[in-house]
Amino acid sequence: MAIDVHFDMETGDPDDFLTLALLATHPAVALRSVSVNPGSYEQVGLVRHTLALLDRAGLPVGSRVRGREAGHVSDWHERFLKTWPRSEPDDDGHAIIARSIEAHPSLVVLTGGPLQSLRFWLAAHGEQVLARWAAQGGFAGDSLVDAPNRLEKFDGRETCESYNFGGDPKGALAMLESKRVGERRLVSKNVCHGLAYDAAMHARLSDVASKHPGLALVHRAMAHYLIEHPQGKLLHDPLAACAMIDPRVCDWREVEVYREKGRWGARPSEGSATWISVRLDRERFWSVFTAA
Repeated sequence: MAIDVHFDMETGDPDDFLTLALLATHPAVALRSVSVNPGSYEQVGLVRHTLALLDRAGLPVGSRVRGREAGHVSDWHERFLKTWPRSEPDDDGHAIIARSIEAHPSLVVLTGGPLQSLRFWLAAHGEQVLARWAAQGGFAGDSLVDAPNRLEKFDGRETCESYNFGGDPKGALAMLESKRVGERRLVSKNVCHGLAYDAAMHARLSDVASKHPGLALVHRAMAHYLIEHPQGKLLHDPLAACAMIDPRVCDWREVEVYREKGRWGARPSEGSATWISVRLDRERFWSVFTAA
């Protein structure tokens, strides 16, 4: 059965666009709704335009802050997609999330940015329960990651900055501590920084990009991106999406997440229902990414 998913995203770089394209038509996913942070009309229009390209027009789209005309869209989106109409959101992001949970009790919320909309959902929707939260964010240090699996740039560290969690620490801590969240899966910085979409991956994807329209759009978008950035792109949010679809994409440790001097870390904690990634299975990622 396809997984019911709400995607909470931003548009500051190509990552969330790639993830939206992947989720919209992946055969293992039933994308039910989207929320955008902060959610200008330009951003909402971009989301609707992307969904329309994939024959998924009509999905509810919410924003954290309503009434902003423009802003928070990267130059890359404009160079790739050229133009799109601005659009008003259907509702506040937290309200869209709440309605999707009500309609689909097993809903998974995947987050690719700061967590204000989920913080607002916790505050505004009583005792409603979220079955599963999957996030790109957090950090697993040396005490959790075996030496062969450590990235050189993070070796020797227990804590690190995390953009998505650091963008709204109150929201991150609230979601990490809430009893209303059934399971938390965090794709950590030290794992997602080890996976890049480069020329070799692009060539490999050429053979299977036709498997579903979202994958074909990813391939077309990255052909454009690699012209400007031949070194490639780290796949933060697409990796989190694939680990949400199939947790076996990563090895996990059950942890308590903490914040110390603006940095994030994790320590073992049995029974926390919070799992953080400590190793990537690249071939299983590829299998899920390409819907094999």
